[in-house]
Amino acid sequence: MCRPDHFAVEYVINPWMDPAAGADRGVAIRQWEGLRSAYEELGHRVSLIDPVEGLPDMVFAANGALVVGGRVYGARFTHRERAAEGPAYLEWFTSNGYGAAREAEFTNEGEGDFLTLDHLVLAGTGFRTDVAAHKEAQEFLGRPVVSLRLVDPRFYHLDTALFPLNGHNVAYFPEAFSAGSQEVLRHLFPDAVIATEDDAVVLGLNAVSDGTHVVINSEATGLQLELKRRGFEVVPVELSELRKAGGGPKCCTLEIRG
Repeated sequence: MCRPDHFAVEYVINPWMDPAAGADRGVAIRQWEGLRSAYEELGHRVSLIDPVEGLPDMVFAANGALVVGGRVYGARFTHRERAAEGPAYLEWFTSNGYGAAREAEFTNEGEGDFLTLDHLVLAGTGFRTDVAAHKEAQEFLGRPVVSLRLVDPRFYHLDTALFPLNGHNVAYFPEAFSAGSQEVLRHLFPDAVIATEDDAVVLGLNAVSDGTHVVINSEATGLQLELKRRGFEVVPVELSELRKAGGGPKCCTLEIRG
């Protein structure tokens, strides 16, 4: 995770951002600290990367890399405003003993568009990540990568429209995906949790599950009820200030898989 010491909404690179409305950094920090505490109270270890001045979106750590089996596939950002984040995150991993770290050749935004299950990786394209990066990641990680096309600009990263519930199932909002990708998801996950638009537009699917607990935006009330019905323990968090830049719990969380 990366503390939002330099967080601000100063430019527009997604439909959520409005520099005229701005954002309250103090509130963002308090909300982020609440998310960090939630993870620690669940028994998860949280490692921190130092924030870099001039990179207001560096708080969205999920975009910094993809880590599977101890291998680190680095990010290469679409927009120049975030370009320096990729090298910063890759340097953190190499400095912390991750020898199998690769600088990406193709544009990709880390776990924003790559979500890992037990036997495959789901990969988003359409707005940020080049589909060629899906092939590059598959070759480097040695895991099957399934491409999914996003079609609604509000859900510009895969992690805004889908999250893994555990190693073999997901929750998602179908209308964020192309018709063909919806068919793929129905085939792969016939028992998936289907989210409503009301829950999707508060970034309710930008959630983090450890297989038992789901850390989720507090406003996604319908989705929370369905998750409880399925036997998950729901941990609501408030990240409304960070949502002004298009981020939620998952965006703030890069999961390190050894």
